[in-house]
Amino acid sequence: MNKYEAEFSNLVRSFRKKHMGKGPSKVRTTFCKNWAICEMEGNLSPVEKFIASADEGKQMLRAARTEMVKEMYKKNRPAEMEEFLQARLVDLFVDIDIERDFGMSVFVFDQDIQSKFTD
Repeated sequence: MNKYEAEFSNLVRSFRKKHMGKGPSKVRTTFCKNWAICEMEGNLSPVEKFIASADEGKQMLRAARTEMVKEMYKKNRPAEMEEFLQARLVDLFVDIDIERDFGMSVFVFDQDIQSKFTD
């Protein structure tokens, strides 16, 4: 990661901690054209890990962790991220593997951030 991708990772972690009570323990970001692709480890809280011990719990958590995260970003514009990149967030794709506690988020911006922030 370059310094801009590292800083974006920190912004993602703090945004999730602020709005979800817990952020991922590790975030790795890659800028690709107008996308910021974030790989996240250590997303689940101890209570969520307990819930995931049942098959129904895994399905419920995956749905919550994908749809609710997207909704959270719609209701709470990530102004810090947009200000940092000087670009507007236009879409977000989210998925998580509950068993591995590994998530991916693809932030889609209105500009080519890769060309702006590649050293």
